[in-house]
Amino acid sequence: MKIAVLDDYQDVVRRLDCFSMLKDHEVKVFTHTARGAGQLAVRLADFEALVLIRERTALSRALLLRLPNLRLVSQTGKVSGHIDLVTAAERGITIVEGAGDPIAPAELTWALIMAATRKLPHYAGNLRDGLWQTASMSWEKNTLGRKLKSRTLAIWGYGRIGRLVAGYGKAFGMDVMVWGRPASLAAAQQDGLRAAASREAFFAEADVLSLHLRLNDDTRGIVTADDLARMKPDALFVNTSRAELVAPDALQVALEAGRPGFAALDVFESEPLLPTSPLLRMENVLATPHLGYVEQDSYELYFRSAFQNILDYAAGTPRNVLALPQA
Repeated sequence: MKIAVLDDYQDVVRRLDCFSMLKDHEVKVFTHTARGAGQLAVRLADFEALVLIRERTALSRALLLRLPNLRLVSQTGKVSGHIDLVTAAERGITIVEGAGDPIAPAELTWALIMAATRKLPHYAGNLRDGLWQTASMSWEKNTLGRKLKSRTLAIWGYGRIGRLVAGYGKAFGMDVMVWGRPASLAAAQQDGLRAAASREAFFAEADVLSLHLRLNDDTRGIVTADDLARMKPDALFVNTSRAELVAPDALQVALEAGRPGFAALDVFESEPLLPTSPLLRMENVLATPHLGYVEQDSYELYFRSAFQNILDYAAGTPRNVLALPQA
């Protein structure tokens, strides 16, 4: 098969051990993102199979209708709203899903929490400029970092990642509070954690608040400006899940208003994030370039699964096929 691997920003897929699985196929790895259905259609017109790295490229109706040779889309991880499934069904395109693991994104979440609360990026950056124990050149912002023990860690979404982050919080002596669907709250309480008394209390009591929700029609924009305004002026808001969980522009406005006081972000509405983004100019924001699953072991897992799905399809025994709407 003629296969395209999209959006390998770091050009690392060809160096993975599992890449040899596709040795009998014609494979092209694209390391630069293309924007717009027209440009993508020209780039991908000849390919029979696409390997998507999570949601980095959206397969819209306009694009799918212009890919005459496409027969298979092999998704790393799970499909999350970035593929027009109705059009895929109309075209007879098979969508296969892969495997994932929650450990890398959970560990990154905790790394961001620790780095932000102790102001490590600020101290380290200023040290390179010869400034000792200086978090900011501004007297008002040159404040001390804080320990985590005895502070409140608020987790919205008690799935595989949220559960791990809650465990890290307990290990550090934090008071872990959970919000989410009734089933999530029941599971958290069964694990010895406390459920927030209300949504309002969840945001108001948090010292560190971390989102761990899937993005869908029900959760898009679920965090509102009113929610953020209830947070403490010294609270940290963490999002390693999806930027679209927060209402458009609400977080930037909230940070400028001082509630919450800080944010640690790994996800953005438009990626790659442009260097002109206002978030990158805010001293109270720690931003990383969507690294949650971008890790050696995770990549081997993601791509081995995606490549095996291609081999199974090529052999006439497709597995892990996503059920599509009726065409």
